Amino acid sequence: MTVKAVLFDFSGTLFRAESTASWLRSVLAEAGHTLPEAELAEKARALDAVGALPGGARPTVPVPARLAALWEGRDRSAEQHRAAFTGVSRQVSLPDPGLHDALYDRHMTPAAWRPYPDAAEVLGALRRRGLAVGVVSNIGWDLRPVFREHGLDPYVGTYVLSYEHGIQKPDPRLFAIACADLGVAPQDTLMVGDDRAADGGAAALGCAVFFVDHLPVADRPDRLRPLLDLTD
Repeated sequence: MTVKAVLFDFSGTLFRAESTASWLRSVLAEAGHTLPEAELAEKARALDAVGALPGGARPTVPVPARLAALWEGRDRSAEQHRAAFTGVSRQVSLPDPGLHDALYDRHMTPAAWRPYPDAAEVLGALRRRGLAVGVVSNIGWDLRPVFREHGLDPYVGTYVLSYEHGIQKPDPRLFAIACADLGVAPQDTLMVGDDRAADGGAAALGCAVFFVDHLPVADRPDRLRPLLDLTD
């Protein structure tokens, strides 16, 4: 296989969201609220358990039946995405009900995300070799400002975001759009992601797939670098 293009997932692949404790602490401070550290840690654990932070931990408790359908299709529109995540977040009591929307707003800011240490190096090397690069993400908001703020946007030839197309991975149509945008055949394309179910959907189209682990930034300094050997 001759790789001519590499598609990347966003969260857990090129970038990682801040910790839930940092997310909550920032929003509380912005709103002028304070919580004792032990209570803040308890609230953060509760938010993790319900999966309230997009790009963070997946729910470890059942999603309420009233939110189940919304949650299943949360990446198909901006409205569904916000409603699903603020809906599960509201299972956790906070000092002000408005903080749930503030938390959602915070997660869309560039400050809430950090690129993995080798992301810029690998994207830059791929582009210098003449390979096309795209981002294919299940998401409910525009992540382009995150890439611009962290200096990775110049490497990306197309962004294919689920909410802009009304379909979400693993639907192969999302990967097909990215391949068409980049002018490459799926058989010449490598998809890189952290979700074996969602990102693995590219295989149905004929793409090769490479998986990384969704770990904190400090714990995954160089997992993207093997791509340079795979695409050499």
